[in-house]
This record gives sequence, C-alpha cells and structure tokens, in this order.
Amino acid sequence: MHIIQVTVFMTALFFSTNTIAQVGQNGKILDANLADIESLQSTLSIGAELAEAIDEGRPYLNAQQLDTVLLRFLTAEERRDVYGHIFRQINLNQASRSAIMLIPNMSERIAHEFEEYRPYSSLEQFRREMSKYVDAEEVARLEQYVFIPLNLNAASEAELMTIPGMTSRMAHEFEEYRPYVSYDQFRREIGKYVDDRELSRLESYVTLD
Repeated sequence: MHIIQVTVFMTALFFSTNTIAQVGQNGKILDANLADIESLQSTLSIGAELAEAIDEGRPYLNAQQLDTVLLRFLTAEERRDVYGHIFRQINLNQASRSAIMLIPNMSERIAHEFEEYRPYSSLEQFRREMSKYVDAEEVARLEQYVFIPLNLNAASEAELMTIPGMTSRMAHEFEEYRPYVSYDQFRREIGKYVDDRELSRLESYVTLD
C-alpha cells in the first residue's frame, strides 16, 4: 500500500512540475547567453576566438543571432553539430521557419507541425500535439530547444523561475511591480536591477499578451 501511495505521489509530482514549466529544460545543452567561455571551449571543443565571439555577441534574443555569429567560423554541418550542445531557445509562438530548422535533426514536416498548432499556451500542449508525430523521447529532445513566453502579469513565481538564469530575488521584483501596462514600464522597473543586455534577455521570455 505504501509503495503504491509513493508511486502515485511521485507521478503526480512529475506531471505537476512539467505543467509549471513554460521554458524547456535543457540541462545537457548550454544556454548561449549564460555559458562561460571555459564551458564553451570544453563542451564544444572550439578555439578561444570562437568562444570569445560567442561571448561578445550576447545577448542573443533569438537563434538566428547566434547562427549569424557561428556562420563566420563554421560550416552548416559544423553548426548543426554545435547546436546539439549549445543553443538559444526559440519562441514557439513567434519563431520563423528558418529558426525552427536550426534545431538539430529537424525536418520540414515537424517544423510545419510546430507552426500548425500555434498559439501554444503551455509546454503540456506542445507535448500533446508533438506526440502525435514522434515518440516521447523525441518530444523531450525537441522541448529542450523551445519556450513559451510568460505573461508578465499572470506568471507564478515557479513559472518565472523556469527562465534561464532567473533568481528568486529577480522573480520577486518581476511580481513586485505588477500590474505591467507596457514594456516600457517593465524596462524601467527591472532596469533598476540589471544592465541593458540582461534586461533585453529577460524581456525576450515574457509577454503582455
């Protein structure tokens, strides 16, 4: 009886945690905006020049901006390999077809399905729709590369904490200045705590819609 209860509890906890997330969890893939130069070099086996170029190009507000930097150093095949280790997650509701196709091993058919089910309101919706076409392992892999913008006025602290690099203090400040009526207000208030580059990066994960 106790074993059954524990199993039920852990299953419920798993689905509860996944429901909260709006940003794909990519523990095995470096965030192009957050990884330090040493991690870039050791994980990607790249030279100092490229690692420094990636660092200097930040913040990357979309995957194409990262691709533009890598294009100066790497072939298309080499970039596809790199994106298995480092990426700038794409906005599921806004990413262009070319951005979607930057995801390693993406096909035109699945890219079409990404677009077909817009707008996405949750990653649970994404999982449900994509599972019609690929197995659970592939859905989990694809999820690492995507996010759904969080509503500035409605997102819970747990949801805000799924933004890469988010801290408890910053999540508190996001909530502190609600309700937001404009992005200018968001920039003015959150700009008190971070520089312009970080402000732009954080803003790319949120929406007022």
